[in-house]
Amino acid sequence: QVQLVESGGGLVQAGGSLGLSCAASGIRFSTYNMGWYRQAPGNERELVAAVTAGGNINYADSVKGRATISRDNSKNTVYLQMNSLKPEDTAVYYCNADSAKFFNVNYWGKGTLVTVSS
Repeated sequence: QVQLVESGGGLVQAGGSLGLSCAASGIRFSTYNMGWYRQAPGNERELVAAVTAGGNINYADSVKGRATISRDNSKNTVYLQMNSLKPEDTAVYYCNADSAKFFNVNYWGKGTLVTVSS
Protein backbone atom coordinates (compact mmCIF):
# COMPACT_ATOMS: atom_id res chain seq x y z
CA GLN A 1 0.00 0.00 0.00
CA VAL A 2 1.38 3.35 -1.03
CA GLN A 3 1.50 6.08 1.59
CA LEU A 4 2.77 9.63 1.43
CA VAL A 5 2.71 11.24 4.83
CA GLU A 6 3.35 14.96 5.12
CA SER A 7 4.47 16.62 8.32
CA GLY A 8 5.74 19.97 9.49
CA GLY A 9 2.81 22.23 8.80
CA GLY A 10 1.54 24.72 11.30
CA LEU A 11 1.11 28.37 12.12
CA VAL A 12 3.97 30.75 11.43
CA GLN A 13 4.28 34.50 11.34
CA ALA A 14 4.97 36.34 8.14
CA GLY A 15 8.67 36.45 7.49
CA GLY A 16 9.22 33.19 9.28
CA SER A 17 10.32 29.79 8.04
CA LEU A 18 8.88 26.32 7.94
CA GLY A 19 10.12 22.93 6.92
CA LEU A 20 7.88 20.25 5.51
CA SER A 21 8.64 16.57 5.14
CA CYS A 22 6.97 13.84 3.15
CA ALA A 23 7.77 10.25 3.98
CA ALA A 24 6.92 7.74 1.30
CA SER A 25 6.31 4.04 1.65
CA GLY A 26 5.13 1.35 -0.69
CA ILE A 27 6.95 2.76 -3.70
CA ARG A 28 10.43 2.53 -5.10
CA PHE A 29 11.11 6.08 -4.07
CA SER A 30 14.22 6.67 -6.15
CA THR A 31 12.26 6.06 -9.35
CA TYR A 32 9.65 8.71 -8.63
CA ASN A 33 9.58 12.39 -9.41
CA MET A 34 8.52 14.12 -6.21
CA GLY A 35 6.62 17.34 -5.89
CA TRP A 36 5.07 19.70 -3.43
CA TYR A 37 1.78 21.28 -4.37
CA ARG A 38 -0.48 23.62 -2.47
CA GLN A 39 -4.10 24.59 -2.51
CA ALA A 40 -5.51 27.67 -0.88
CA PRO A 41 -9.24 28.04 -0.22
CA GLY A 42 -11.04 28.84 -3.44
CA ASN A 43 -7.96 28.22 -5.54
CA GLU A 44 -6.80 25.37 -7.70
CA ARG A 45 -3.99 23.15 -6.60
CA GLU A 46 -0.69 24.48 -7.85
CA LEU A 47 2.85 23.24 -8.08
CA VAL A 48 5.24 24.72 -5.53
CA ALA A 49 8.40 22.77 -6.24
CA ALA A 50 9.47 19.49 -7.76
CA VAL A 51 12.53 17.32 -7.87
CA THR A 52 12.83 14.61 -10.46
CA ALA A 53 14.17 11.12 -9.93
CA GLY A 54 17.32 12.36 -11.61
CA GLY A 55 17.64 15.34 -9.31
CA ASN A 56 16.42 18.13 -11.55
CA ILE A 57 14.58 20.82 -9.63
CA ASN A 58 12.07 23.46 -10.53
CA TYR A 59 10.12 26.00 -8.53
CA ALA A 60 7.01 28.05 -9.02
CA ASP A 61 7.85 31.68 -9.70
CA SER A 62 5.97 32.65 -6.56
CA VAL A 63 8.42 30.80 -4.31
CA LYS A 64 11.70 31.12 -6.21
CA GLY A 65 14.41 32.30 -3.87
CA ARG A 66 12.32 31.41 -0.82
CA ALA A 67 11.88 27.67 -1.17
CA THR A 68 14.26 24.74 -1.28
CA ILE A 69 13.18 21.25 -2.21
CA SER A 70 15.39 18.27 -1.52
CA ARG A 71 15.12 14.52 -1.39
CA ASP A 72 16.85 11.79 0.54
CA ASN A 73 16.43 8.52 -1.29
CA SER A 74 17.95 6.61 1.62
CA LYS A 75 15.09 7.83 3.82
CA ASN A 76 12.35 7.80 1.14
CA THR A 77 11.66 11.39 2.07
CA VAL A 78 11.26 14.67 0.26
CA TYR A 79 11.58 17.99 2.00
CA LEU A 80 10.44 21.54 1.40
CA GLN A 81 12.03 24.42 3.24
CA MET A 82 10.16 27.69 2.96
CA ASN A 83 11.63 30.99 4.12
CA SER A 84 10.36 34.56 4.19
CA LEU A 85 6.84 33.24 4.35
CA LYS A 86 3.97 35.47 3.28
CA PRO A 87 0.28 35.31 4.16
CA GLU A 88 -0.38 34.26 0.56
CA ASP A 89 1.63 31.11 1.22
CA THR A 90 -1.22 29.95 3.43
CA ALA A 91 -2.54 26.70 1.98
CA VAL A 92 -2.74 22.98 2.39
CA TYR A 93 0.53 21.57 1.10
CA TYR A 94 0.42 18.21 -0.61
CA CYS A 95 3.15 15.77 -1.48
CA ASN A 96 3.01 14.08 -4.86
CA ALA A 97 4.86 11.09 -6.24
CA ASP A 98 4.85 10.59 -9.99
CA SER A 99 6.51 7.55 -11.48
CA ALA A 100 9.41 8.31 -13.79
CA LYS A 101 9.12 4.82 -15.24
CA PHE A 102 5.44 4.20 -15.78
CA PHE A 103 2.83 6.42 -17.35
CA ASN A 104 0.07 7.82 -15.15
CA VAL A 105 1.24 6.25 -11.92
CA ASN A 106 0.78 9.03 -9.44
CA TYR A 107 0.09 9.30 -5.73
CA TRP A 108 -0.92 12.06 -3.34
CA GLY A 109 -0.54 12.61 0.34
CA LYS A 110 -3.39 13.90 2.47
CA GLY A 111 -1.79 17.29 2.95
CA THR A 112 -0.57 19.46 5.77
CA LEU A 113 -1.90 22.90 6.55
CA VAL A 114 0.45 25.88 6.57
CA THR A 115 -0.98 29.10 7.93
CA VAL A 116 1.01 32.31 7.71
CA SER A 117 -0.24 35.12 9.88
CA SER A 118 0.37 38.75 9.02
